[in-house]
Amino acid sequence: MNGLHATGSPYAPHTDETLTAMLEAVGADTVEDLFDIPEAVQYDGEFGIDARTERETRQLVRTILQRNADLTELLGRGQYGYYVPSVVDHLSNRSEFLTSYTQYQPEVSQGFLQALFEYQSLLVELTGLSIANCSMYDAASALGEAATLAKRVRTTSGHRVLIPELLSEGRRSTLENYVEGTDLTVETYATADGNVDLEALEEAVDETAIMIYAENPTIRGTIEEHLAEIGAVAADADALFVLGTDPIALSLLQKPADVGADVVVGDASVLGLPASYGMGLGLFATRESYLRQVPGRLVGASEDATDRRAFTLTLQTREQHIRRERATSNICTNQAWVALRTAIHAAALGPDGMIELAKRGVTRAESLAADVDALVGVKAPVHDRRHFREFVAHVDQPAKAIADDLERQGFAVHVVGEHELQFCVAGVTDDELDAFVETLEEVL
Repeated sequence: MNGLHATGSPYAPHTDETLTAMLEAVGADTVEDLFDIPEAVQYDGEFGIDARTERETRQLVRTILQRNADLTELLGRGQYGYYVPSVVDHLSNRSEFLTSYTQYQPEVSQGFLQALFEYQSLLVELTGLSIANCSMYDAASALGEAATLAKRVRTTSGHRVLIPELLSEGRRSTLENYVEGTDLTVETYATADGNVDLEALEEAVDETAIMIYAENPTIRGTIEEHLAEIGAVAADADALFVLGTDPIALSLLQKPADVGADVVVGDASVLGLPASYGMGLGLFATRESYLRQVPGRLVGASEDATDRRAFTLTLQTREQHIRRERATSNICTNQAWVALRTAIHAAALGPDGMIELAKRGVTRAESLAADVDALVGVKAPVHDRRHFREFVAHVDQPAKAIADDLERQGFAVHVVGEHELQFCVAGVTDDELDAFVETLEEVL
C-alpha cells in the first residue's frame, strides 16, 4: 500500500499489481473503462488558465465581482437577511468552532456542545415543545422530515399530507422528494385572503390524513389567525399538526405548543446568517413522546465522573450511527456551526432584543404598506390582515414591467402575480425604504 496509483496519484496508494487485480475482478481493462465521461469535458492535461501572481489574481476576482448588480433587495418569501452583529463573526470564526466537525468526542468538544445545547434550549423556550434538533439542513428538508415522522408515529393507517395551496414551490418539491418511494401523497387545501380556509381544510381532512401543515407567518407575510382551530382539526383526525415559522417570528407570535402543534419546522438561520439563498439551518422541534423518532442529533446535559455538568451527543438516529433499517433519517451534513451562529446572535439580542426585532417586522411592514398604498395605481396590502416582515401589493400596471423598471433603478422585488408584487422590509434600512418609495412612485 506504499506504492502509487498507476496515474501517479499519491492519494490512491495502490500498487500496479493491486490495480490489475481489482480491474480483473470487475472485468475492466483500464481505470478509464469504469467511467463514462463525454469527450468534450474530459481533462486533456491543460486547464487553460494563465498563471498569475497573487496580486493579479486578487485584481481579477475583484473585477469580476464588481460586475454584480448592486441592488437593494426587498425580497423575502422564506429567505430573510437581517443585520448580523459583528460578535457573531468574531466568536464563530474562532478556529475551535470553524474547523470542528460533528462533536463525537465530548471530552474535547464541551464548549461547542454547550453552545448547541443552548441553541436547543432557545428553540424549546420559543416553541413550548420539549425536544429540539441541532442539525437540520433547512426549512424544506425539515418539512420533509416531519412528514416521514408523521408516517412512523401515526397510530392508524393513512397516507395524505395536507399543505396550503400557497406553499412555496421549493418547499413543496422537497417535501414530495422526501415522500417519494413511500405510500404518502401530498395534497393541497384552499386558502382565503392569504390565510387557511378553515372550512375547506375541514372538508379535506378525513381518516386518511396523517399530517396537516400550516405556516405563521405565511409566505405572503400574513399572520395566521386560526392556529388553534387548525390544531383542533388535526387532533380530531389523529393527524400531526406541523407548523412552519422561525425564531424571530416566534418571539412575538403565538407559541406553537399553545395551539396544539406537534412539530415545528422552519429556518432558524434568520438569526446568525445574512440572506444566503439556499444555505440555511433547519428548525425542528417536537413533543417528547416522539423523542426516539427525531431525525439528526440531540445534545444532552449529563454529569461526568466527578459530578461536573457535562454535555454529549445524547441521541443520534441517522444511518451513520445505527443500522440503516433503524435510522430515522439520512441527514449527513452537520449544521452545528450555523446553529452556533444562531445561538450567539440570539444571546447577543437577549429576550427584549428578540421581541423588539420581531415588533419592528410588524410596524415597518405596515408603515411601508401605508406609504405604498398612498401612491396612485397601487393597493397595499392586498390581504386585509396583520402582516409580518412582508406584504403583497396590487398594481394596476403589469407587475413584471414595474419590477424590471425597479431593478434598473437598483431595487429587487418579487413578482407573485400578473398584477401583484411582494415587498419585504427585513434587512433593509429606513433610508433605503424611503428611497424605494420615491423610486416606485417615479416608475409608476
